[in-house]
Amino acid sequence: MGKSNAQAGIDKITLSYLNLQTPKENRRNVITFVLLFLDFFGIFPLLAEPFSFEFLLAAVIPTALLHIWAIIYIVDPYRFELSYYLFFGIYGIVNTYVLFLVIQKFLYYHLRVSSKFPFIFGIVLFLGLLLFMNGVNYKALHSGTYYKLQNKKAGNTTWIVTASGIGYVVAQMIITFIFSESIKMIIILFLYSLLTVLTAYFSTSIHRYIFLRKNRAALKKVYPHFGLPKNQRNLRVKKRKK
Repeated sequence: MGKSNAQAGIDKITLSYLNLQTPKENRRNVITFVLLFLDFFGIFPLLAEPFSFEFLLAAVIPTALLHIWAIIYIVDPYRFELSYYLFFGIYGIVNTYVLFLVIQKFLYYHLRVSSKFPFIFGIVLFLGLLLFMNGVNYKALHSGTYYKLQNKKAGNTTWIVTASGIGYVVAQMIITFIFSESIKMIIILFLYSLLTVLTAYFSTSIHRYIFLRKNRAALKKVYPHFGLPKNQRNLRVKKRKK
């Protein structure tokens, strides 16, 4: 397929990273992921019994700041279209961190683990997962994998997240098996480990934000209305029709 006029002169690597969502989709993502993934799966378990003030305190400050920041993307996702990608990447880190705390709470307050090893090992896994996901994202971009996926020359993007997170999930399960014989708890921690892999992948949005800032010319060429308030976009559309 030939390139459109807007895409002419833009290399395929850049184009693959300019496959962006609409501001309405950005707003929906903020509401869905913050309320469901962060609040429901993250904060609520930290509030539940057995209650731990220490774990809640460790989560509440970054979570509260993220909620305040999220307001601008709900109120005006058009004007703040670029910074949304920075927000979503930071959200990914915060959500992964909060889920890490939930897993630790399950280990120490539900399974009554007394050793410091799961906590230290959990921190290593948490940081390693974030670094690995961002490394996979960088390689997928510059190797042309994203371009091939978008043009249906490769498999589904799900394999990237799945393959990258296998090591994390397996390691988390080993820790669980060592300290628990409860099938219910093993299943819960397995599901939380999978969820953590997904939120860690969201952190790669920070790289997309940096990339978009460095490639503003290409960005504006493909999306002329990018970052403009909604009323200005509508005005430009009306002028074009005239």
